[in-house]
Amino acid sequence: MKTILFLEPDSDPCSKFIFEDDKKISLEENYTQVGDLSDPEDRCFKILDLNSSNALIVENVTPPDDWYGCKYNYVNGVWELCPDWVDPHIEQ
Repeated sequence: MKTILFLEPDSDPCSKFIFEDDKKISLEENYTQVGDLSDPEDRCFKILDLNSSNALIVENVTPPDDWYGCKYNYVNGVWELCPDWVDPHIEQ
């Protein structure tokens, strides 16, 4: 698997997305391209808030079983529960 990390200044890298290792992902100047545009069978999309200046792709990771976007930080090869994460399925 691979993850896209959000690199926020003065904060640990937050895992925003998880993809299979064979999924094509490229960090561009203004967005992140997910999928192979030359493959009509591939579902492609852009992530507009992540780009080459604020994101990092880390490959060959094994996410926690209960991974959820922004629930975990990925620090020095270790998954850490994000202290600010709130389960969106639980009413506050």
